[in-house]
Order: sequence, then structure tokens, then C-alpha cells
Amino acid sequence: MKLNTNSNAYIIIYSAILVVVVAFLLAFVYQALKPMQDANVALDVKKQILYSLNIRNLDGAEAEAKYAEVVKEEKELDGQKIYECQIDGQNIRVASLKGMGLWGGISGYVAIDKEGKVFGAYFNHESETAGLGAEIKDSQAWQEKFIGKKIFNENGEVVLSVVKKVDDPTTQVDCVTGATLTSNGVDAMLKEGLKNLKPKTEEE
Repeated sequence: MKLNTNSNAYIIIYSAILVVVVAFLLAFVYQALKPMQDANVALDVKKQILYSLNIRNLDGAEAEAKYAEVVKEEKELDGQKIYECQIDGQNIRVASLKGMGLWGGISGYVAIDKEGKVFGAYFNHESETAGLGAEIKDSQAWQEKFIGKKIFNENGEVVLSVVKKVDDPTTQVDCVTGATLTSNGVDAMLKEGLKNLKPKTEEE
């Protein structure tokens, strides 16, 4: 019996087999590449933490080695990732932060010195507008504006802020030009993510 390749049954069966084969191949490739993808994600996180410690421009191997050198402990505080680090004999605490920008999630790492000031900061985003909200990630100069800012007041409340107009240069950073909503998201993220932390002292 000759197979009718023009029949509807043949087309449906052929399409179904093709879909199964392609799905199998995609699943196989995904599983094969997953360890490499996971390793790349883990390395990216380590680099972001190093960025918050003002350590940049390292390749993969250098970043792995530096991270192992400066990060002494990784822990969770109420579900929040905290990294205890040492830089030039100083105890520095890095807090992971998560929030919402204009178009999607934003995140960051803020390094806190023993006096409760910003040692360094790095911010990231999922889908902010290039040249505007994306500047929270792309502009190193903007991130460096946080360095030295006071985070807490005498009552332990977070006073570090992102504002349109800086009235207190000891605690405030001016927002990204043209990206008010994203900047507001960073401000809210700082308030929420740092509220349960206190300065890391030499005795702790």
C-alpha cells in the first residue's frame, strides 16, 4: 500500500512526530547547557557583589578568586541575602535588595561600612528604558554618588534617599534625569531593603 503523503492524516502524524522530536532535542540541549548557565548566573551575582565593593573590571577567574578572598560569610536575614566581607581590614556588610522600577523588577547590592555609611553600591534592572531608567545599572558615575552617604539616623531609621532635589548631601542622591519613576523605585528599594540592618561594627 502506497503512503499518501498528501492526506490529512499523514500531515497530522508527520507534524506530531516532528514536534516531539524537536521538543526532545530542545529539552536535551537545555539540560546539557544548564550547568553552564547556572555557573554564569552565579558568577554574575559574585561580580555584582564585587561591584558594590568598588571592585570592577575583573574577568571570570579573577572575580572568582577575589570573591573568595573578600567575602567571608554568606547568610540570610528574614529571607534577605547578606554578605559579610573584609576589605583592607575593614568589616563591610553587603545587603542584597529587590524592588520594582517602571517596567519591571530592579535589584541591587549596597555595601555598608562600620559607621553605617555606604561603602559602595551597584544596581541592576530587568527592563528599564535605555538611556533613562537603565542608567541605574549603566552609569557607574551615578552609583558612585552613593559612596559615603549616611544610611541610618540616630534611631536606626533609613535616611538614605534618592530625590529630585538634594537638600541634604550627607544622605541624599539626586535621581536619574528623566527617570523619576525608576529612581523612586530605587528609593523605595533602599528604604525596604535596609530597614532591618544596622552598621557592622568591629566587635560583631
